[in-house]
Amino acid sequence: MTIMPETCLDRFQRLFNQMSSDQLGALESVYSPDVRFTDPFVTVEGLDALTEYFSSAYTNVISCSFRFDDVIGADPAICLPWTMTLQHRRIRRGTPIQVDGISHLQLADDLILAHRDYFDAGQLLYEHLPVLGSAVRLIRKYAA
Repeated sequence: MTIMPETCLDRFQRLFNQMSSDQLGALESVYSPDVRFTDPFVTVEGLDALTEYFSSAYTNVISCSFRFDDVIGADPAICLPWTMTLQHRRIRRGTPIQVDGISHLQLADDLILAHRDYFDAGQLLYEHLPVLGSAVRLIRKYAA
């Protein structure tokens, strides 16, 4: 039986399903030191800045897990659709929410050089804020 070597994508998926507020994991085994990361809230450059961003983002996370779908494209530029299930102390009083998204990854030398996440920030955050949430849900209802 031949054991296949673990790929960057394997490490990426495992990393994001093991991250927590007290353990980010081995980001350097997945990301290039010069990584550029972008999501609807921020753009950061470099592994140190990414580590700081994830550390801050996970501060109030109770749990976070990802269901990854099939990869779209081929190395060096791929897209990976996902559904995140998140429990956050400050969002819906810790009740789990689901957010659909996709990560666009650019790879080189078995590391991620660029990572851009696309997801609906309203689905993650705005819909769950006391006053703004009602307005966002109303807008979605009438726009549909």
